[in-house]
Amino acid sequence: MRVDLLTREYPPHVYGGAGVHAAELAKVLREHIEVQVRCFDGPRADMPDTTGYDVPAELKNVNAALSTLSVDLQMAQDIAGADLVHSHTWYAVMGGHLGSLLHDIPHMISAHSLEPLRPWKREQLGGGYAISSWAEKTAYEAADGLIAVSGGMREDILRAYPNVDPDKVHVVHNGIDLEGWVRPDADDPEAAEVIEKYGIDPTRPTVVFVGRITRQKGLPYLLRAVAKLPPEVQVVLCAGAPDTKEIMAEVSGAVAELAKQRSGVIWIEEMLPRPKLCAVLAASTVFVCPSVYEPLGIVNLEAMAVGLPVVGSATGGIPEVIVDGETGTLVPIEQVQDGTGTPVDPDKFVGDLASALTDAVSDQARAAEMGKAARKRVEDHFAWSAIAERTVKVYEAVIAGRSA
Repeated sequence: MRVDLLTREYPPHVYGGAGVHAAELAKVLREHIEVQVRCFDGPRADMPDTTGYDVPAELKNVNAALSTLSVDLQMAQDIAGADLVHSHTWYAVMGGHLGSLLHDIPHMISAHSLEPLRPWKREQLGGGYAISSWAEKTAYEAADGLIAVSGGMREDILRAYPNVDPDKVHVVHNGIDLEGWVRPDADDPEAAEVIEKYGIDPTRPTVVFVGRITRQKGLPYLLRAVAKLPPEVQVVLCAGAPDTKEIMAEVSGAVAELAKQRSGVIWIEEMLPRPKLCAVLAASTVFVCPSVYEPLGIVNLEAMAVGLPVVGSATGGIPEVIVDGETGTLVPIEQVQDGTGTPVDPDKFVGDLASALTDAVSDQARAAEMGKAARKRVEDHFAWSAIAERTVKVYEAVIAGRSA
């Protein structure tokens, strides 16, 4: 069986969970089947069975949605010979959809997020948001099968796209590279160098956030909650890749104001490679995920694998990852039903988040025990080997259904 995997993000151009997922999935699937990866951001001459595409020169300066479709057209042409095409995120779904029609092969989609549930992207894409929404809806409704990365995501798909047959939507969770995400040794000199470089004090109780600067990650709510934390608490923000200049300005202003009020506010804007990020996580007490929209949250799995408990908002797939009171804390969030994810009572959400974080860092021995339970949970439930086997079974069922 040959599967062509289509993705916007792929190493070395990875800036979010979908890119991590695509890279890890391709690696483990190759232990079972032939996989050809087709991705954006130019050729990958040093990566076998991987083809990267550039946006044509004539379309480099047009709306991002149009330049995306220009890459999708190239992908659609090149998947000839595949038994199945598997696309990830709206950026690649039209490549999969058109390739399916052109070559008469089944099309699978992995749903990492949904355009109707990310209306803030209009701020980023302008009229291109209407195009991305059309592309996603068209591809989802025509797909031979869909993989939801959580049960919550499955419900979102069927609510957002009621014309999709529920029998075609399969739940296969995101996975974690257990060997790659480990706590460095206490005397590791490279880890110590990272901590010193960024001015992190490992003796202080520390809250750490990792994520893109986008509305869905809830960073502005977290920054308001940080202002309510005890003064001895240190906060490390590994936050970059802003969606827009506006949200970057909002976050920059909030961080600057916090730094005037308290010590230990550390902002790391660069995207850290995995070993350095593991060092930062290991120097922290608790990981925080204040997202207002999160289909599952690979960052939560990564933090748990390094041995951190997670304080996360109880939305999307996060409750399928965090065992409340055992591997972390779920913060309730009642959201406005307008697709924006906005809390009905933002002040209450901020207060509850601050309380949960204060409680999490107040007893570091308890936090360490919860971190051990978090590591065991990812080992037991989110190993990539089992996810690869489940994905191959879905492929086989979809191919069989197409030929029946």
